Amino acid sequence: MGLAKTEMFTEGQNRISLFAKVFGHPARVAILQHLFKMNACVCGDLVNEIGLAQPTISQHLKELKNLGLIKGNVEGTSVCYCIDKKNWTAMKTIMMEFLDQDVSQDMDCC
Repeated sequence: MGLAKTEMFTEGQNRISLFAKVFGHPARVAILQHLFKMNACVCGDLVNEIGLAQPTISQHLKELKNLGLIKGNVEGTSVCYCIDKKNWTAMKTIMMEFLDQDVSQDMDCC
C-alpha cells in the first residue's frame, strides 16, 4: 500500500480528514466529553474516568493536543488538560460548513 498522498488534496480537505480521524476513536470522544463536563482543567483523573491505562490515555491526549483541540499545562508532576476554546470553535466552523452540505432536491441519481 502506498503513501496517503495528502498533498494531492486541499488544505481544507486534509483538515476535515484529521478532525474526522481524531473523532474516530471512542476514547478520544470520551476524553473530550469529560473535559467539557468538568469545564475546567483536568489533572490526572482521566485514567479513572475513562477506564484505560495511563499510556493509552496519554496517546489519545497527544492526538487531541497535536490537532490543537486541547491544551495542557504542567502543574507539578502532572499535566492538566482543557479544551482549547479558540481551536475548538475553528474546528466547529470547518466541520459545520462541510456537514451542512445537502443534496439538491432536483438530484435524482442511482
